[in-house]
Amino acid sequence: MLTQLQITAAKPKAKPYTLADGQGLALFVQPSGAKLWRFRYRYGGTAKTLHIGPWPTVSLADAREKCREARKAIAAGQDPVLEKKRAKVTAKFAVATSFKEVALEWIAKCEREGRAEVTIDKIRWLLGMAYPLIGSHPINAITPTEALAVLRKVETKGRYESARRMRSVLSRVFRYGIATARCDRDVAADLRGALTTPRTSHHAAITDPIEVGVLLKSIDDYPGQDVTRMALRLSPHLFVRPGELRQAEWSEIDVDKGIWCIPVEKMKMRRAHRVPLSRQALAIIEELRELTGQRQHLFPCMGSPRRPMSENGVNQALRRMGYEGSEMTAHGFRAMAATLLNEMGRWNPDAIERQLAHQEASSVRRAYARGEYWDERVLMMQHWSDYLDKLREAAEGPRPAAPVRKKPKLQRSKAGRPRGRPRR
Repeated sequence: MLTQLQITAAKPKAKPYTLADGQGLALFVQPSGAKLWRFRYRYGGTAKTLHIGPWPTVSLADAREKCREARKAIAAGQDPVLEKKRAKVTAKFAVATSFKEVALEWIAKCEREGRAEVTIDKIRWLLGMAYPLIGSHPINAITPTEALAVLRKVETKGRYESARRMRSVLSRVFRYGIATARCDRDVAADLRGALTTPRTSHHAAITDPIEVGVLLKSIDDYPGQDVTRMALRLSPHLFVRPGELRQAEWSEIDVDKGIWCIPVEKMKMRRAHRVPLSRQALAIIEELRELTGQRQHLFPCMGSPRRPMSENGVNQALRRMGYEGSEMTAHGFRAMAATLLNEMGRWNPDAIERQLAHQEASSVRRAYARGEYWDERVLMMQHWSDYLDKLREAAEGPRPAAPVRKKPKLQRSKAGRPRGRPRR
């Protein structure tokens, strides 16, 4: 067996050599002078070498102890080299253990999987409210009580739906932590039933034909930005989701074929969607081309032309026209079309659902009902635009716009600073 004196006195030579300590343990001396501990053994009839570490970082006593542990592992049917590799993988994932680090890693995974940008933004917003309380905590040390405190902070503000969505997002982060060996359980799953169930509310929509005509006339007389007015005019003809409309790009529009092809990454259901363009829709698009045809988006943001218009642009325009949030919303154009098209009784309900880009709730029916009803949808969209024109022509007049509220002026001192109460 080796002694400390022998190890210290070992000098490098022109070629590497070993000093045996017995039972497979040896000190490997390199020409550079480095001395490394190695354990040679046989596993499954194959000769293998376990690299224990450098001397003097790993002392003689430590090397012998590691050698004994390796022999015990072999006796138990384990391969020391394989176990060492597993330990390295575990240690690599264990480095980033805080909840925020795991959450950011999971978000990056969602981005690589092609999740919609609006979905990623909502996830970041929800997790941003959790970081101040549990962001720096090790994910495997977070208790259900701590997770509940995060949700209660949101719930006490009356944001029940946000709290419900946050619990779901927290749960997905914990499940990702389990899959990457950072935690053992999903503590957010234990909180099902602990939160207030939000009352289901549907997007406000106008479905009375007469009121629809008045709305269309009000849109024609909208006094705001031209781009916003164009978005308002197209919304009833296309009845796509507001996010899909505002992110529409010129490269997606095929005027010759009369089709708008929306790519997968912009769709809520992660399925490419085609929208037949009626004559009226094409006319509006050609009119819009003169305004924004040189841009990437059909509806660019006025302050940042490289970005699409605000997601609240259409809703704000409706408020300016005098429509409250309880009467009509940007999403309400979808409910308007779905209701009136179904009431016509001449269109296949499945064709209407396909045009709305809805996914069949039944997984069995979804597996078999793969028809697109394209020809019927083309006819339906043209008939729908013609119907809207008739409703507009039959309407008596536009709805009076809501008055613009002016901010009260403040009295100013001689120095120009505001003081006192606002003048009435």
